[in-house]
Amino acid sequence: MEKYFLDAQDLTKTFPAPKGGDPLTVFENQSFGINKGEFICIIGHSGCGKSTILNVLAGLDEATSGVVLMDGREVAGPSLDRGVVFQHYSLLPWISSLRNITFAVRARWPSWRKEQVLHHSMKYLDMVGLAGAESRKPSQLSGGMRQRVSIARAFAIEPKLLLMDEPFGALDALTRGIIQEELMKIWEQTNQTVFMITHDVDEAILLADRILLMTNGPYAHIAESVIIDIPRHRERTEIIHHPNYYPIRNHLVEFLVKRSKELANPEMRTQVEPRETRKRVYPPNVNPAADVNSSSNKIIDLEKHKA
Repeated sequence: MEKYFLDAQDLTKTFPAPKGGDPLTVFENQSFGINKGEFICIIGHSGCGKSTILNVLAGLDEATSGVVLMDGREVAGPSLDRGVVFQHYSLLPWISSLRNITFAVRARWPSWRKEQVLHHSMKYLDMVGLAGAESRKPSQLSGGMRQRVSIARAFAIEPKLLLMDEPFGALDALTRGIIQEELMKIWEQTNQTVFMITHDVDEAILLADRILLMTNGPYAHIAESVIIDIPRHRERTEIIHHPNYYPIRNHLVEFLVKRSKELANPEMRTQVEPRETRKRVYPPNVNPAADVNSSSNKIIDLEKHKA
């Protein structure tokens, strides 16, 4: 079996019942792997457990059962080896943009000299296009600029794994596109390993090497690992003209509109067996662009299919 840089093995998360009701199993016996340097997106409807999985990978939450191994070691609690970018910035409001980054860098490398910390922090602030705004506090920045500071801070500590929970969800479309480009630029320079939650199909195709598709909950599961067979470097204005773009997009939309519900039958839940005897199952890799034909180039509009 292939050895992954991050290996999530048989993860189950069950929340206890409130006042005598039935417990809620969000997902059960889910396994997946991430290779070093991969950019992975995960997509699924609200309530399927995406954020819970991210929190387990970050060490901010514990799975009811199962284990996460990263670089051969078990994830047990938060660590500077894993950086997290949340949807709502999470900056310290009383200090400047630069000091928000130096605060994290000093925690990562406490033996560094002040000049070394400043130089390193400014490098990442410049990467996200905020050179000149280093003395501004978060309240003096736009939403997009705050998120760029948050991204710069996460990259600046050079974590082994970067986790992003819908980091662009609160931004307008224009700002979102600009920050997507900044994120791709930094990722290509650092070869960072990234796990990102998104609800945006086009964003996932632009950014990801693979996209994990989750069925609806309860007892949600990762049904497929979709390969994004489009070369890098990718540009938002050019990617839509690649012959593989719409076959991939249509496959993702069809899953979200139809198959995520069809595959979400709780009666199809995994049989509970002892972990040591149960066969671990990873989601199959699927390449929708492997058999490109004329009918697959039809555009599916996700907005028209929303419930």
